[in-house]
Amino acid sequence: MAGGLDPGAGICVRRERSTAIAAKSSSDSLPLKIFFHERRGSLFCESVSLASLAQAHQTPLYVYSASAIRAQVRAFETALAGVDHLTCYAVKASSNLALLKLVADAGCGFDIVSGGELYRVRKAGAGAAPIVYSGVGKSEREIAEALRAGVLQFNVESEAELRILDAVAARARRRARVALRVNPEVDARTHRYVATGLNTSKFGIPMRRARAAYALAQSLPHLEVVGVDCHIGSQLTMLAPLAEALARVRRLVVELRERGVNVRTVDVGGGLGIAYRTSDATPSLERYAEIIRQAFGDLGVRIILEPGRLFVGNAAVLLTRVLLTKQGAARRFCVVDAAMNDLLRPALYDAIHSIIPVIRSEKPTRRYDVVGPVCESADFLALGRDLPEPQPGDLLAIGGAGAYGFSMASNYNSRPRAAEVLVDGKRASLVRRRETYADLTRGE
Repeated sequence: MAGGLDPGAGICVRRERSTAIAAKSSSDSLPLKIFFHERRGSLFCESVSLASLAQAHQTPLYVYSASAIRAQVRAFETALAGVDHLTCYAVKASSNLALLKLVADAGCGFDIVSGGELYRVRKAGAGAAPIVYSGVGKSEREIAEALRAGVLQFNVESEAELRILDAVAARARRRARVALRVNPEVDARTHRYVATGLNTSKFGIPMRRARAAYALAQSLPHLEVVGVDCHIGSQLTMLAPLAEALARVRRLVVELRERGVNVRTVDVGGGLGIAYRTSDATPSLERYAEIIRQAFGDLGVRIILEPGRLFVGNAAVLLTRVLLTKQGAARRFCVVDAAMNDLLRPALYDAIHSIIPVIRSEKPTRRYDVVGPVCESADFLALGRDLPEPQPGDLLAIGGAGAYGFSMASNYNSRPRAAEVLVDGKRASLVRRRETYADLTRGE
């Protein structure tokens, strides 16, 4: 389409009666069909016009496709058919109550990293769903809340945490089920901020200390050792590092069992990458499942998986309006009403997201840096993008915004956070209202 899909999209065009836009999936055989498509020159989410949503709810505005999320959950579960497993959605990726209910209804449990995420999961009406509690720094209050909630297991990241968990469980007169997160010291070859398996990482217990840590865990009376946990990083685009890490975990599981540790679960984490650009290489879900089978298929363990970005990343756009254009000394700027407080990934990770005109334009393209109103030089949403000459009021869609978009949003510069809409077929539901100025000072 004219002005079409930016190379940063992770979105490809497929031709049907209308032009549909489908995000490239991590599965080679079952692409994720994300229902953002063009009708009569205007972008739609499923059967709802994005322009109409922006008119009704203003901008910036997050818009999610329920069908896209369900489709990716199905693709993931299909690839893992025959593997004894439990899929626990990583709440930190996107934690709106409506999205949590959607993935719970699709059969998922949850991976949480805070007491607030536990509260959200229960508030979403998913109290019966299994919950795995990860995270490097759980407070005693959070641990006590999780024990009362009956979480499936705690993924413990240090010997100090083992002792704290035992003491809190003793006061609660409970036994806490634990898996120890081991650090296999494998380079995931991802952005340094989301690589968690290196020997410089704050996460996990170094593999060389794992045996002693398990001996300590078994000696503590209010802990029940049930598994091993490993997570090497996020936005993984190559599977070789994961295969190497899981081979090391397998050897540990075998050795622990020989020492009498009843390892019943292996948590392999999440982190599978998605295509933010059409040129991005993404891992095959089928190959991913095969690596898991090869590592653990003969051990009789239950595999726990923690996908987050994979389910929601390409299932949403962030809508924003053009405020003005500005010619600098060396660069041309398109200033929009969304900013780094709405979508932090470009500033934090140098992330590349698509920028797509919602209404088709036949104007000639020019190169712009797309920036927001926040008083920081890091406040950019895209750099050096070719766009049809934008005019004030033009509506743009930022692709790949579903994961670590709203969940990382802030009120920096005293900016109210955006509204969120979930589209399911012809129905569009406001699932989070836009914050007001009064919300900014509430509680102060």
